[in-house]
Amino acid sequence: MASSDDVAQVRAFNRFYTRIIGLLDEGMHKTIHSLAEARVIYELSQDGVTTGSQIAAGLNMDRGQLSRMMSRLVDQGLVAVLPRSGDGRANPIALTPEGRAVAARLSAMSDEMVSSALLDPVSPLERKDLVDAMRRIQSILAEPDAAPLVLRPPRVGDIGWLIHRQALLYNIEQGWNAEFEMLIARLYADFHAAPAAPGKALWVADIGGEIAGSVYVLPAAEADDTAQLRMLYVEPTFRGRGIGGALVEAAVAFARNAGYRRIMLWTQDCLVSARRIYQGAGFELAKEEPHRSFGTDLNGQYWVLEF
Repeated sequence: MASSDDVAQVRAFNRFYTRIIGLLDEGMHKTIHSLAEARVIYELSQDGVTTGSQIAAGLNMDRGQLSRMMSRLVDQGLVAVLPRSGDGRANPIALTPEGRAVAARLSAMSDEMVSSALLDPVSPLERKDLVDAMRRIQSILAEPDAAPLVLRPPRVGDIGWLIHRQALLYNIEQGWNAEFEMLIARLYADFHAAPAAPGKALWVADIGGEIAGSVYVLPAAEADDTAQLRMLYVEPTFRGRGIGGALVEAAVAFARNAGYRRIMLWTQDCLVSARRIYQGAGFELAKEEPHRSFGTDLNGQYWVLEF
């Protein structure tokens, strides 16, 4: 159950944002068209020939409201309807040349508003933070899109983000304290300091510009012929899409191709989903030992995959 403070913050943001982008204005960008009409015109400009039922479904709009709106847009000469027998909602509809001109003008005005009201007044770093925050809100609230999974090397700022996110996630999900944050900061420093041979690599899972997870491999301290897999994690928003498996598969393939004889990892038995991924990749449990770390009692496990 959401806290009252969180609810109040969301409502305050909604009031602020609707004012900033002019949703309370009488007409969209001071035109005769409401926000709803502008959305319909935009959708028609993207879809070409479509139907009222498709527009209603895409915008989650009441079909009666849409029908009345379409009648106004037809009367204004912006939308053309090709009659067809049967359900009128299945009739093909499209923008007229005048409608396409209005769509282009509304789109240009929207671009100008976003640029002048939101992006231009802030610094480049603030602009990146703003756009990234909007992208993240969309990734959390929207249905998963078809953006491909890309496994890429880290960029400037990614390592700090990975430390921050994993410390936060494990605190929320497992109750681990700041001791874990200090550990993973050292582990990422170990990766940076590790020799280039026999081989190391770090993969960031990227979906549509959002960091969806990560993992890395480096030489194990115990033996030069052994690779160690560390810091596998997947963002909650992107779980259930095979990302963890893809990251482990990339790590195993890298270790094998780099000439290691085996790859090992250390995890905790409470991390059930991660353990299933390791087992699916062929890792076998080598040993386990209880310990107290990160403010809680844990059972550490060592898993090994021989090549």
